[in-house]
Amino acid sequence: QVQLVESGGGLVQAGGSLKLSCAVSGRDLSRYAMGWFRQAPGKEREFVATIYWSAGNSYYADSGKGRFTISRDNAKNTVYLLMNSLKPEDTAVYYCAAGGYSIFESAYLYWGQGTQVTVSS
Repeated sequence: QVQLVESGGGLVQAGGSLKLSCAVSGRDLSRYAMGWFRQAPGKEREFVATIYWSAGNSYYADSGKGRFTISRDNAKNTVYLLMNSLKPEDTAVYYCAAGGYSIFESAYLYWGQGTQVTVSS
């Protein structure tokens, strides 16, 4: 059974940084794209970033460009999201997903349970 487990969330002050991790077990996902999505209270889940299986290509939502960096270590079956210069509006539950290289949720086959990120002003 495939499992994606996020970690690294927490409470941080505005301007601070967090690095989220997503560990994958149950399948070698080195040939899948990986993505990060987030869902703020009362809002729909939205795309944050995605990285191609070879880690050569990545794409970001405008909200994270210049502040967020997605990376992956296929040997460790882990994907990361480094978030710098955090803002209160980044507060959300962050989910990692595995599947297609896409901004759309429907392209992803496997999802984690999410990790809470709270940014205080």
